[in-house]
Amino acid sequence: MTKTSIDLHDLRRRIYVKAKAETSWKFWGLYVHICKLETLREAYELAKENDGAPGSDGVTFAAIESQGVDAFLAQIADELVERSYVPLPSRRQEIPKDGGKVRVLSIPSIRDRVVQGALKLILEPIFEADFQPGSFGYRPRRTAHEAVDRVARAIVQQKTRVIDVDLRSYFDNVRHDRLLAKVAQRVDDVDVMHLLKVMLKANGKRGVPQGGVVSPLLSNIYLTEVDKMLERAKEVTRYGKYTYVEYARFADDLVILIDAHPRHDWLMAAVEKRLRQELAKLQVEVNEEKSRIVDLCRGESFGFLGFDFRRMRSLRGVWRAHYTPKLKKRTALLRALKAVFRRHQSQPADRIVKLINPVLRGWVNYFAVGHASECFGLVKDWVEKKIRRHMMRARNRQGFGWTRWSRSWLYETLKLFNGYRVVRPASKVAPAR
Repeated sequence: MTKTSIDLHDLRRRIYVKAKAETSWKFWGLYVHICKLETLREAYELAKENDGAPGSDGVTFAAIESQGVDAFLAQIADELVERSYVPLPSRRQEIPKDGGKVRVLSIPSIRDRVVQGALKLILEPIFEADFQPGSFGYRPRRTAHEAVDRVARAIVQQKTRVIDVDLRSYFDNVRHDRLLAKVAQRVDDVDVMHLLKVMLKANGKRGVPQGGVVSPLLSNIYLTEVDKMLERAKEVTRYGKYTYVEYARFADDLVILIDAHPRHDWLMAAVEKRLRQELAKLQVEVNEEKSRIVDLCRGESFGFLGFDFRRMRSLRGVWRAHYTPKLKKRTALLRALKAVFRRHQSQPADRIVKLINPVLRGWVNYFAVGHASECFGLVKDWVEKKIRRHMMRARNRQGFGWTRWSRSWLYETLKLFNGYRVVRPASKVAPAR
C-alpha cells in the first residue's frame, strides 16, 4: 500500500511540533524532502517573488521560464539525488554604507538560490522551535517593528540603562566548524550536513554570505546560545511578572536594557561579562568603538534598527519612550531622491513622481511608528519643493510655483505620495513603581 504524500506545509508544521515538543530530538531522513520537486518548486517561487539580479552565470528568471521551469527543477533534483550538485561561486556586489564604507553582498545564481531555499524550507521549522522570544531578525511572522516596540516597552518599564552592542563584521567571521556543529545538534542526516558544508565552502573558509537565501537562518542559529543566556538572565532576575533585564536582537544588532534602580547596578557588569563570554566562545568580536553603555536617565540616546531612542516626559508629565528616525537615515533618503531628480532632469513631473513614490512609500512605511511626525513633515516639505522646482525649471522660470499649483493638485492629480501617517506607539507611559 502506498502512503499518501504529505504536502510541504503539513510537513513543516509536523517538524516544528516535534522540535518544540522534544528539544533534544535529532532529525533524520530530511534530505529526501529537500530533493522533492514540490520543495524545489516552492523554493523557486519564493526566489522569483524576491526577484534579484542574476548570479555569476548570468541566468535570469526570464531565461529559465523560456526554457521551462519544470525541466530546470528536474535537473536540480537529479543533481541532488545523484549527490553531484556543486554550487557556483557567488557574484560579489558592493553596496555603499555610511562613512564611505561598503557592504559586500554575495549574489548566488538562481539555481543555487533554489537549492538554498529548499534547504531552508526543511531546516527552518526545526530551529524556529529553538529560537528565543527576543530574536526578531529574518524570522517568519516577526518584524523589525516588533523589536522596536519591545525596546520601547522596556524603556517605559524604566529599564533605562542600555548595553548597545555592535559586532565586528559578524557575517564575515562566522566559523563554519562551529556553525555545522550547532546544526548537527538537531540534524542527524549526513547528506543534509554535506549539502550545507559545500554551500558554506563555496564562498570562502569562514562567514555566511550576505545575500544568500539560507544565510539569515544560519546567522540566527549561530547566536542562539547568546539569546538563551539573556533569557536565563531575565528569569533569574524575575520578580513576579516583572523582569529587570530585557533584550532585543535583530540579526547582529543587539541591545540589552537593565532596570534603573541602584540595587541593580551589579546587573550591568554581570550581564556584560556573560555576554562577552558567550561571544568569545563563538569567536565573535565586539566592536569596541561602536559599542557603548547608555543611561537614558541622563538624557543620553542610542540607536537601534534605524531609530534614535530617548526617554522623555509626555505632556502629562509622565516618562515615555521617544523614538524617531535617525538623522543619517533621513539624509540617506534625501540623497537617494536627489539622485533621481538629477538623473531625470529632462523628464516630465509625472515620470519623476512614479520613480520617487515607491522609495518614499517604503521609507515612510518602515519609520511610521513612534514619534516620526516632525521628521515626516520635513521630508514632505522637501519633496514638495523639489517637485515644484522641477516643474518651474521645465518652464524656464524661477521660484516654486506656489500660486500656479495647489497642494491638492500635487497630491490628487499628480499623485505625489502623501501617506505620511504615523502609528502611535502602544507603550506610552511608565507604570508606577
